Amino acid sequence: MNTSDSLHQFGIVPKDEDLPRVRELLAREAERERNHEEREGDLALLCCVQLFSRGLDEDVLRIWDAKSSGFDLFNYLDTQLLCGQGLQHTKDFLRKQPGKPAQDALAYLEDCEAAGDFEDFSPLARLEHYRSYFGLV
Repeated sequence: MNTSDSLHQFGIVPKDEDLPRVRELLAREAERERNHEEREGDLALLCCVQLFSRGLDEDVLRIWDAKSSGFDLFNYLDTQLLCGQGLQHTKDFLRKQPGKPAQDALAYLEDCEAAGDFEDFSPLARLEHYRSYFGLV
């Protein structure tokens, strides 16, 4: 599946029943990144945006895993994509999670916040940015 197919099939805000497939596509793209294989255009970004749009806690570490899968995706996937329910909510969620990935994500979010990356951030405004990016407005 490519970016256009995913956008056509799932939209920018996928339905509940489509989330497993979006998660599967993102995991596949992250695995390709880890293996230094060619990825499918903007598919990893779209999957992250689709999960971000739903703002589910269970997807925060999935998005972090994709972002952390390699140099290209780390730089390509915006940190704000971790924060579908907002920065403070995401930080609170990560503080409660065990394991190094959650600690790493929290530390990175806090560094980005200190650097000003979350000035004027809102999930709704960010989603509108991606609607434009993917040609939906």
